[in-house]
Amino acid sequence: MEQFDKKVIRKFDTKVQYLKYKVLREVARHAWNDTLLENVMNIPQAIVPGKESTMRCCVYKERAILGERVKVAMGQDVSGHNIIQVIDIACDECPAAGYSVTDSCRGCLAHRCEDVCPRGAISFDHNHVAHIDKSKCIECGKCAEVCPYSAIVNRKRPCQIACKVKAIDINTDGAAAINDEKCTSCGACVYRCPFGAIADKSYILDVIDLIKGSENNKNYKVYAVVAPSISGQFSYAKLGQVIKGLKELGFHTVVEAALGADLVAMSEAKELTEKGFLTSSCCPAFVSYINSEFPDLAEHISHNLSPMVEISKYIKKTDPTAKAVFIGPCTAKKAEAQLEKAKPYVDAVLTFEELQALFDSRKIEITSLDEDVLDNASYYGRIFARSGGLSDAVVQALKEQGLEDFPLKAVACNGIEECRIALLKKRKGVLDANFIEGMACLGGCIGGAGSLTHGPKNKAGVDKYGKEAFEKSISDAISVLK
Repeated sequence: MEQFDKKVIRKFDTKVQYLKYKVLREVARHAWNDTLLENVMNIPQAIVPGKESTMRCCVYKERAILGERVKVAMGQDVSGHNIIQVIDIACDECPAAGYSVTDSCRGCLAHRCEDVCPRGAISFDHNHVAHIDKSKCIECGKCAEVCPYSAIVNRKRPCQIACKVKAIDINTDGAAAINDEKCTSCGACVYRCPFGAIADKSYILDVIDLIKGSENNKNYKVYAVVAPSISGQFSYAKLGQVIKGLKELGFHTVVEAALGADLVAMSEAKELTEKGFLTSSCCPAFVSYINSEFPDLAEHISHNLSPMVEISKYIKKTDPTAKAVFIGPCTAKKAEAQLEKAKPYVDAVLTFEELQALFDSRKIEITSLDEDVLDNASYYGRIFARSGGLSDAVVQALKEQGLEDFPLKAVACNGIEECRIALLKKRKGVLDANFIEGMACLGGCIGGAGSLTHGPKNKAGVDKYGKEAFEKSISDAISVLK
């Protein structure tokens, strides 16, 4: 492994992320040099140059899988048209999912498992050990419930465990398959797959084309819209150096998406007082979940655009020639950017993983750069990055607009499972709240699948970043936009 890579691998949570990064970096490097087309087939060999493979049965299969990763990195489809893509040939190491009998089976005489099985799927060998006929099993779990030795277990694949909306099926070849009607593009399966067999489609080439175009003809400027969760990323450098690095890449201006969050907080608070009940519209995966699983509640989704779209809309209103690129932790933002309400304003979406690859594709060592300033938003706009932040911002927005008499009862949902519970209660008329803040990822945006590092440790960083805001009120932050 080259020395440069040894330093970089420490910037990610897992080696799967690191492998994904290497592919993105190589694709980007060739794109900058206009040598991608003639080198597409050589990238897998460049990443795995030796005759031995430490990840697969042989180097040839490893390179074949890398070839598919290159396609995803180039924005191509390898399995349908979803943002979330399954690399079939990489998805073959997980054991068969479903109920199975373990070595703990003692061959007891009671045979309770056989008695409760509604389909006669359980039989016994000459040692009285139970076996499950998968062609008959309906995965009801009754056998596991009655086994006195807990010898029957339900094996689920990591991707299926991670997907809380049950959008992952297993196809006839044993590979994962995405149910597009249920999928919210949250990317939880992408981060949790131990073999990197599920990936989010990249638009890194679109961003490079935008930057190269602005450098060549100067007819437009490319703006970077960065999510507030950036404060918990790139921990090896200072935030000001990251901002400087973005400008070194070729971005004309760096703007906080948190400023869009300030705008949303003010308008969403007002809309709430007018309608009496709302669900938030900031998290695209949460909005998608409502539309697919709770369509009867879709009328309650806030009509406000998300912070990403809102601030991009402002940028293009101010500079009609502008191109806006959102950079954050969210794979669902890639899907949101394809929606009709977002297309006119957001030109591309990058994750923090992809930004790291961009920096290194141009050999920009951000730790050696001077610090630049990012100070557009308020404390309240910045804390949108963590669960509960939006609700706190709505409280402040009500106060600043003289609407504090409105009896706000907010419920902040941390992860899609909590969202489901709140929405079910609303459907049944037993929810003691008039505002549902929905965040599909655990912890909020700081838990997004496209993060370099994940986990609740980033929450403190978001709050600290918020307190460093120069503008202390939402009104002060958005006053510059009027």
